[in-house]
Amino acid sequence: YEIVGVSKDSAGSHQKFKEKHALPFPLIADVDRTLLEAMGAWGEKTMYGRKVMGIIRTTFVINGEGVIERIIQGRQVNTGEHAGQILNPIF
Repeated sequence: YEIVGVSKDSAGSHQKFKEKHALPFPLIADVDRTLLEAMGAWGEKTMYGRKVMGIIRTTFVINGEGVIERIIQGRQVNTGEHAGQILNPIF
């Protein structure tokens, strides 16, 4: 697997986050949300009982031919067990 992270945060913010957590993969700064919107990872969500616009946590599992095999999104993403969700499709 290759991992790439995307958020609307600045490149500087990403660099600090990457260093703080020793992340071994690239982070893309999509400050104008072009990629996030195109991938369906930006939209309305509920946060603390209120409707807000923001990033919808989304993981795309893409095969070697570039075909999306699975999408894990929103409440389906279990942050504590996410590696297991990706590696074991029946998780």
